[in-house]
Amino acid sequence: MSQIPAALTIAGTDPSGGAGIQADLKTFQELKTYGTSVITSVVAQNTTGVQDVQHISEPMIKQQLESVISDIPFQAFKTGMLANIDIMDAVAEKTSVLNIPYIMDPVMVTTSGDTLISENARDYLRENLLPMTTLVTPNIPETEVIAGVTIRTLDDMQQAAKQIVSEFGAGAALVKGGHMQGGAVDFLYDGEKIYTFSAERIDTTNTHGTGCTYSAAITAYVSHGYQLPKAVKKAKDFVTEAIRDSFSIGHGNGPTNQWAHRAERVR
Repeated sequence: MSQIPAALTIAGTDPSGGAGIQADLKTFQELKTYGTSVITSVVAQNTTGVQDVQHISEPMIKQQLESVISDIPFQAFKTGMLANIDIMDAVAEKTSVLNIPYIMDPVMVTTSGDTLISENARDYLRENLLPMTTLVTPNIPETEVIAGVTIRTLDDMQQAAKQIVSEFGAGAALVKGGHMQGGAVDFLYDGEKIYTFSAERIDTTNTHGTGCTYSAAITAYVSHGYQLPKAVKKAKDFVTEAIRDSFSIGHGNGPTNQWAHRAERVR
């Protein structure tokens, strides 16, 4: 058991348990990765949307990071909701000492349509955080914001992935096609090659926390030593099953099911 890898998630909370820190830690646990966390924002939200947000102070975020980084060796870390420049600056400063893979889920808008990041923070993210990443995992709306383009086709997705790497300095970009029509197709560009990951589109509105779960699964697989294309493939399979067996809980978009990969019918 002492050989189990550890991963760190730096993100906001979700008291309904479907997204954010809670989804990340559930995913880490399912994939046999010791999960640790630093909270950036306390979010009052549920399956219908966000009701209120309180951001953690910059000194407290730094102290959380110092506490956990000084004590536990990680194999990978990820970020989710980083709502403003102060938070981003604190995270950038304290994680710069970590010579391990960094997976960024550029959380900007919730499934229910609530904005989670300030306008000026988007520029800071592009200029200061993207060059630090091993991988960034934007959906279509996030990709359009980051790259400043309009995406209508699968070719647009591929070109945007290349742009995020070549123009903004990300180590790799995974542009996710959940907002497109047809099958659920994602494109990974690692600076040299485009990889395509396809899955059937599942007819459900229970997709709360999908991006968190997907990026956390990638982080977990990377912490186990998988190379990026293989980690993304395994994470894609994991999140597809989590959506297929999602929960009809609450009055809005229900959450994904992180233990779906253990269901008897999947084996």
